Amino acid sequence: MTQNPVGAKPILRVEELRKYFPVKSGGVVRRTIGQVQAVDGVSFEVVEGGSLGLVGESGCGKSTTGRLVTRLLEPTAGSIDFDGQDIAKLSSSGLKPLRREIQMIFQDPYTSLNPRHTVGSIVGAPLEIHKVVPKKQVLSRVQELLEIVGLNPEHYNRYPHEFSGGQRQRIGIARALTLQPKLLVADEPVSALDVSIQAQVVNLLQDLQKEFGIAFLFIAHDLAIVRHFCPEVAVMYLGKIVEIGDRDSIYSHAHHPYTQALLSAVPDVKQAEVGGRRERIRLTGDVPSPINPPSGCRFRTRCPIAQEICAKVEPPLLQIGPRHKVACHFAGEIGHHPAEPVTAPLLAVDGQGNADTSATTDPTVLGGPGFSDQWYDLQTKSLTGR
Repeated sequence: MTQNPVGAKPILRVEELRKYFPVKSGGVVRRTIGQVQAVDGVSFEVVEGGSLGLVGESGCGKSTTGRLVTRLLEPTAGSIDFDGQDIAKLSSSGLKPLRREIQMIFQDPYTSLNPRHTVGSIVGAPLEIHKVVPKKQVLSRVQELLEIVGLNPEHYNRYPHEFSGGQRQRIGIARALTLQPKLLVADEPVSALDVSIQAQVVNLLQDLQKEFGIAFLFIAHDLAIVRHFCPEVAVMYLGKIVEIGDRDSIYSHAHHPYTQALLSAVPDVKQAEVGGRRERIRLTGDVPSPINPPSGCRFRTRCPIAQEICAKVEPPLLQIGPRHKVACHFAGEIGHHPAEPVTAPLLAVDGQGNADTSATTDPTVLGGPGFSDQWYDLQTKSLTGR
């Protein structure tokens, strides 16, 4: 398992990122009648040479977040601070130099490669566009990249259809590495591949990260792969991050009911070896529409511990440990969720979510990307720190 570099500074800092897609009416005059809130107030950090895994159900906004970070989509609001520069509002010309620094590995290796171009022209195109090497040296550089990702350098003149799925994904990885980026957004890079090939591609990405010091935003729905690849994990639900933390905090001490339900569905080889099975948490109901999400906590319509406050007040992303945040009024490990909302005294509301005029809001440990030196201790219900 990989670990994030100790003391590394953030290379990517995303704060309150939002993306709303307009919903148009039918007819001759098409009016905007609603908005799909695909990403709604997401904040996180990725450190230099480190990895952050972004997980959640299909449609939760993972891929949209990745496309926003790479500026393939225009953000509705929020900031994307990359290497000290906010790229959220940059024009196409202003983004061109940064295209070398941020690259993307796409989910489907069958549609992300142009079938009319040879592998050499696909991998070599970024070199020619950005004039990284003289034109005479493009072919040798392409062959070098193909060899780095485990392909035969002599196959540069073949077309994508002549390769298997795993080989095509390696071509996509080679294209992403062409400009030696500082950040790679890997959008479900192994989900379309056979299980045996998945391990090869993940191991290849780990080797490339160690060799070139690349930071990864690793988007996936396979929690086992994310656990193997990413030292930090963020869990998304309906456009929001509901829990984020280091690997041990998320996988061994999950505090959000949604994270606990996701983890209960993952086969546990170690537990099967000693006998017994982890009890499966089955969520009822369907995921609400992002056009009209529930008030307060978006997970409350499927949550087994939801109470009145969950419908009235949106839970903040509260830091509850050195490297652990959770957005739940009743945060706690399985079987140990509190009876009273832990967030009420911090949000100046009572147990039912009504305003409490005698209390004051405490912003110290609420929201924002990254982790603070102080956090809210759920046992003592007070601030603590290093």
